Amino acid sequence: MSYRLTIEIDREEDGRWIAEIPELPGVMAYGDSQDEATQKVSVLALRVLADRIESGKPGPASEEFTVSLASAR
Repeated sequence: MSYRLTIEIDREEDGRWIAEIPELPGVMAYGDSQDEATQKVSVLALRVLADRIESGKPGPASEEFTVSLASAR
């Protein structure tokens, strides 16, 4: 079983990039580049998923999940 997460990326008016994962409310991160924002939000998503699994909260229970990138423009 796989769990698909989508990273949406947008550029703020101040030039920073913001990445978020809609399937995980509150999981968002800023970066100076698109790659930096994507890396930061991916790490945060893994931490949130690990916490949910460890605490028995609802979430993906599989060993495998796929992250796909979608631009929010």
